[in-house]
Amino acid sequence: MPSPFPGMNPYLEQPAVWQDFHQSLVTRIRDALAGQVRPQFFVRIEESIFIHEPGGAERRKRIGHPDVAILANPDPRADKVIDQKSNQVAALIGTIAGMDVERHSYIEIRDREHRDLVTMIEVLSPSNKQYGADREQYLMKRTSLLCSHTSVVEVDLLRKGPRLPFSSIPECDYLLMVSHPEMRAEVQFWPVALRDPLPVIPIPLRDAIPDATLDLQSLLHEVYDAAGYEDYLYESLPESPLSEADSAWVNQVIAGVS
Repeated sequence: MPSPFPGMNPYLEQPAVWQDFHQSLVTRIRDALAGQVRPQFFVRIEESIFIHEPGGAERRKRIGHPDVAILANPDPRADKVIDQKSNQVAALIGTIAGMDVERHSYIEIRDREHRDLVTMIEVLSPSNKQYGADREQYLMKRTSLLCSHTSVVEVDLLRKGPRLPFSSIPECDYLLMVSHPEMRAEVQFWPVALRDPLPVIPIPLRDAIPDATLDLQSLLHEVYDAAGYEDYLYESLPESPLSEADSAWVNQVIAGVS
């Protein structure tokens, strides 16, 4: 069955669910666009990798995944030990500190003939929005693309975290942006409230070729149904606090979920 919410489902923002939802939505977007843009273009999923070393200022627990560590019991002998047979320094038992490896998927539309990047579609994750090295890295990539002939589409379905830099954006829960090279520095954007359905947005291609379209609401319902989220999604509260009015409305919506 589809999500009971008319728009974005705020329970999908939970740390235990977000990564699965993000990856599933990215895959559905790829599939929905591939049939529209073939054969002149092709659509593929690419991946950014972020590595966070322990103890640094940017250290934080990855949403949806535990920290990974390979540990061994430390040897109490901290001093150098010489192997009597080889007269060389003997190996000691130490510890490899944990590293947090985050993989973030996004979508590229490329020209089939020359393999040129035509459009990049990014479904933002918490790491894109939270202040720190990951956000700065993404903003550098974003700025580079906005100075090129590549169209950029951003889908922000997270209420938590500061918005990426825009001007004249009204207060909203979710934000969708489409930047076409011919319109810069102006962009199209859709501010979406919690109770609003997600819009159908254009996906620019190239030259006089008509835009593809992306029906985000339909794709969200497909992901929700295929994953069986209704079986366990509502056992926890939404990740970001809701206003009193929105909280009452949300409770009414999920009251009918069996």
